[in-house]
Amino acid sequence: MSPEEPWGPAEPAGPTGAAVRRRTLRRAALALGLVVPAAVYLWHTDPHRPGQLLLPCPFKWATGLLCPVCGGTRMAYDLMHGEVVRAFHDNAVLLTLGLPVAAYAVARWLGAGLAGRTYRPRVTGRGNAVVLGIAAVWMVARNLVG
Repeated sequence: MSPEEPWGPAEPAGPTGAAVRRRTLRRAALALGLVVPAAVYLWHTDPHRPGQLLLPCPFKWATGLLCPVCGGTRMAYDLMHGEVVRAFHDNAVLLTLGLPVAAYAVARWLGAGLAGRTYRPRVTGRGNAVVLGIAAVWMVARNLVG
């Protein structure tokens, strides 16, 4: 070993592009394997009708208040059935802000992964404060209004 390489020969610092692509495809397939059956079940289960077998919101169960994502299941159901106005009524902030941000993050992750690169979103303290602030204002507003 030469003095320039005290720890041995230099090797790539992370996974290769092919390994990243395989991992991305595996994770995407796993996600689809979980999301598709849930979407099929939700397609046939109207959350607007009482007595449906769906997971209740633990925050609403514990406090009686609507959390920032309450209405998300109804919103997803309505979007799958083409009822955009009804979906907006179920959870306006989640539809107009949360869904586009999630779609962007998934598209960036999938695009980078298929190109053999790793995508790690970086959320700053300011970004966290903005998200938490919007969630808090939305939660207070929707519980005061009705």
